[in-house]
Amino acid sequence: MANVSVYNIEGNEVGTIDLSDAVFGVEVNEHLVHMAVVNQLANKRQGTQKAKTRSEVSGGGRKPWRQKGTGHARQGSTRAPQWTGGGVVFAPVPRDYSFKMNKKEKRAALLSALTSRVQENKFIVVDELAFDEIKTKNFAKVLKNLNVSKALVVLEDDNVNAEMSARNIADVKTAKTNTINVYDILKYNTVIATKAAARNIEEVYA
Repeated sequence: MANVSVYNIEGNEVGTIDLSDAVFGVEVNEHLVHMAVVNQLANKRQGTQKAKTRSEVSGGGRKPWRQKGTGHARQGSTRAPQWTGGGVVFAPVPRDYSFKMNKKEKRAALLSALTSRVQENKFIVVDELAFDEIKTKNFAKVLKNLNVSKALVVLEDDNVNAEMSARNIADVKTAKTNTINVYDILKYNTVIATKAAARNIEEVYA
């Protein structure tokens, strides 16, 4: 089992926690991690790009000059791709970029990402993130105490004050245990999880 230090909001170590090997100690599968990131980014794409081919641009119905005897190269239309105002050769058309991954592949990729963060000492467990009020300055102070800048913060479901306090900090994103994903885990330098959230992750994904 991976043994990770537990910190309080002042940045002081207050204990340790044993993390389950079934979630935080699996064999890292880089291929599945890469595939999960590509999948997530592809699914986000709108796919609405469009350009006109030579059959779609207006004009060019008449042959610009006769076939022979002018000294010019033969041309059939002024809307061919080599002409200014002509169509695009292989014009992009609206399409769906999304593709599916199996549930087992998604789960393996997520566990691999979590394991890699633990192995790189970029998974920080905090005993709790309890705030009496919604205040960005308080959350920023916690990050400073933990010596963290760009972070994904995993919270328990009912921690509204912490979630709202972090909302205006540029390089911080909050997530609940059932909304974490591979892309966010890898995008942010550090993953911060409350003790309750870490246990919840083990329950959900073990």
